[in-house]
Amino acid sequence: MDTLTKRPFLLEQNNRDISRQSSTNFGSLLRILDFVLMLGGILVIGMYQSEFAGLEWLLLYGCIGWILYHAGASYLSFYGSWRVYSLARELLQVALVWFLSFSCVALAALLLFSDEAHVRNVLLPWGAVVGMGMLCYRGLLRLFLHRLRELGLNNHNVAIVGCSPSAERLKKGFEAAPWMGFRVVGQYDKLRTGVEADSTVLNVLDVQELIRLARNGQIDRAYVTWEMSREADIRELIEALADTTVSLFLIPDLLVSDLMYSRVEPINDVVTVSIYDSPAYGPTGSLKRVEDIVLSLVILGIVSLPMLLIALAVKFTSAGPVLFKQTRYGLDGRPIKVYKFRTMKVMEDGSVVTQATRYDSRITPVGAFLRRTSLDELPQFINVLQGRMSIVGPRPHAVAHNEQYRGLIHGYMLRHKVKPGITGWAQINGWRGETDTLEKMQKRVELDHDYIRHWSLAFDLKIIFITAFKGFFDKNAY
Repeated sequence: MDTLTKRPFLLEQNNRDISRQSSTNFGSLLRILDFVLMLGGILVIGMYQSEFAGLEWLLLYGCIGWILYHAGASYLSFYGSWRVYSLARELLQVALVWFLSFSCVALAALLLFSDEAHVRNVLLPWGAVVGMGMLCYRGLLRLFLHRLRELGLNNHNVAIVGCSPSAERLKKGFEAAPWMGFRVVGQYDKLRTGVEADSTVLNVLDVQELIRLARNGQIDRAYVTWEMSREADIRELIEALADTTVSLFLIPDLLVSDLMYSRVEPINDVVTVSIYDSPAYGPTGSLKRVEDIVLSLVILGIVSLPMLLIALAVKFTSAGPVLFKQTRYGLDGRPIKVYKFRTMKVMEDGSVVTQATRYDSRITPVGAFLRRTSLDELPQFINVLQGRMSIVGPRPHAVAHNEQYRGLIHGYMLRHKVKPGITGWAQINGWRGETDTLEKMQKRVELDHDYIRHWSLAFDLKIIFITAFKGFFDKNAY
């Protein structure tokens, strides 16, 4: 009888052991595929373009490309588990690292050969083939794994400790995303009195059961959501799970909803968790900066002629300079000069700045058209190249408005944890233009905070895409 009752557990345990080993082998498989794709790709292309490079140069290019890509991929953990991240995030990061690696190889080839035909006929096809190949095979592998996990394979058993709101959100998050492969096996708490086991937590088990399952190897991950006031219970659980192989995560309910792009940072073996932080620094900041440079160069190349025509229209239809340079707050609240095509007869940039209103007499005829279509913002792509702004981010406000609202809206200045943007999450959701009530500014700030918390390259591209189709014309733009 004991053998029969243990058999399902043994089968499940063997399945999870195979899953863990497969995760390790999966990273090795990705490395091999990348290497074969880069080296094999350039050799195949070189067979048809042999007059431009010998075999030794092709091998050198392939190896350099692999070394550069592998360095970036290892730094950003491309060969680890992407289980908790979206496919879009993985593909965007892979594409960006490969683009940077390929660009370095192409630049080196130009310096060596001083021949654009060499780069155009050998390296550009190689870069395109390898890039598309990596995106395709990673996408197919992820979709295959997602399907396996939805079928109940390649899963990890997860336990949730606590009955806080964050515990409920976490549980619903796992249930809503079966592709991650996390199966919630139970919710646990320290049931010392009948009060803690009432109808509101009817399905909650005692934490001693979690400890028993963990020691038997039936739990892979445990998420502790107890309040910080239960420090003694948290320490006791940590000690109890120290002799198990469970991956333990602490999610204190303290300020969970107020975290701003939180991350863990070890300092001399002391683990710190940020409450208010910024994605503007480190690898994520570098990725965003590359995105800004590449896209702004492309956009400026497209709009250079319209910008020239707009500049002439502004110059010859009203007195004053073509560009309006206004002081606004940038990253970390540092003052920056923001460029716009002049749309008004006045140039306010002092302690008092009056917002534009509908039918404002200060707006010039050409300025009215520029403001309605947002074309007055085009010079800010120069600000982006200068590093003062980003294409996507919270819109910069005049210094006078910042000083006014920072004392009225909780967390207002946290919107400056990233560079200000030409477009943003608040703007494409309709919160742009005049803020004649405090509630309008509060909603704008709320969406700015939401953008910073959930920043990713995919999120940026989504905002840019929506802006291109509906962001230039808005009923609130005047």
